[in-house]
Amino acid sequence: MDQPAPIPRPPARRDAEATRAAILKAARHLLARHAHADITLRAVAERAGVSPPLIVKYFGNKDALFARVMSFETDADALLDAPLPGLGRHMARHVLAGQRERGADPLLRIAFAPLHGDHGDILRANFRDQVTERLAARLTGRDPDLRAELAVAALVGLGVMYGIARGPHLRETDVDAIADRYGPLVQAQLTQEA
Repeated sequence: MDQPAPIPRPPARRDAEATRAAILKAARHLLARHAHADITLRAVAERAGVSPPLIVKYFGNKDALFARVMSFETDADALLDAPLPGLGRHMARHVLAGQRERGADPLLRIAFAPLHGDHGDILRANFRDQVTERLAARLTGRDPDLRAELAVAALVGLGVMYGIARGPHLRETDVDAIADRYGPLVQAQLTQEA
């Protein structure tokens, strides 16, 4: 006796948040390696495993997508999500965990700003407003703006050494062990009093 033909299932629906995240990740990856003008929606779609019309559906157009990619606001929320006395360690751990778990540190996008002409200016302005100035607003004492920039510079350097230079000793060491050693370097700028 023949088996009845299986009933076709409707195509699986995409998880909208996972799709948006994949698109943003693909766009960030490409933006870190290419000038904004050279990146097409098709290239982003291919890297994300979606169709270009789906990107348009979620983000509107290329400029809207890259405005989102060039924002550091969500990343800054996570980076700065700790009480001031332990913030240096938290920030160091956050940078390393982002590299290890996601293969990227969103703060490192700033290192590629020179590739992007006028869009690089937007990236730099967003970074200042959403990361360093926001951090400076939490600091007390003398020179909070300078201290915030020095703390963030230390974090960007850590991210570059881990993710771009791929320092082998850094990469093979436990994230918490590095955060314990590097956190005080960052913290020294955060809690310095005049």
